[in-house]
Amino acid sequence: MGVVKLDAYVLIIRGKDRFSFVDGLSTNKIEGTCTTVFTTTNAKIIDMVDVIDMGEFMALVGHNPFKQALLTHISSRVLGQDIVIGDASENNSVYLSTENLDVSNRVTKCTTFRGQLLVAPLDEIIEENMTQEEFNEYRVENMIPHQEYEITAKDHPLACGLGHLVHEAKGCYIGQEIMARMRSRGKQGKQLVRLPNPVENPTTIGKTHSLKIIRM
Repeated sequence: MGVVKLDAYVLIIRGKDRFSFVDGLSTNKIEGTCTTVFTTTNAKIIDMVDVIDMGEFMALVGHNPFKQALLTHISSRVLGQDIVIGDASENNSVYLSTENLDVSNRVTKCTTFRGQLLVAPLDEIIEENMTQEEFNEYRVENMIPHQEYEITAKDHPLACGLGHLVHEAKGCYIGQEIMARMRSRGKQGKQLVRLPNPVENPTTIGKTHSLKIIRM
């Protein structure tokens, strides 16, 4: 469908402990580039973050309004590890393309479940050709949750369609006990669904269908 610019932050994590550090704080298994979710001790979402392995460092790309909450969360948990956290948000723009877009070698591109994530320096302009309404329609058609719509601090990852980002066979992370208990008991409480319009209190409205988080 096209390209949309995201309201995103770009954090830089350096140090030899960067993979184990992020792995111990988020839901997915962190061995390289992937998408994961940072959660509280009560398994509530802090942010969904794309992890990009840049070789000598790691980039974390998330939703800008959630940046301070994530920074506070991870900064307070650096306890003797070789970790340095930096913020490159002001030097980069972040885009999402629904197609495999050809870009210059100055643009970092990675594949996510939402589409192609593009991180570009500010002077590297990528044309936006998808409106917010079109982006919402794309998300509704493909059951893709987004921050401040389905992904909020009041829900856990399983409730808003992020269960595929919760690794079932990894070690302990913050919120892991609650997530594992919900899965083992088959009681996650809520679920993201796609329903034909009209939908009462939808999270995202589409042309013919909408997304909504319902109690199971």
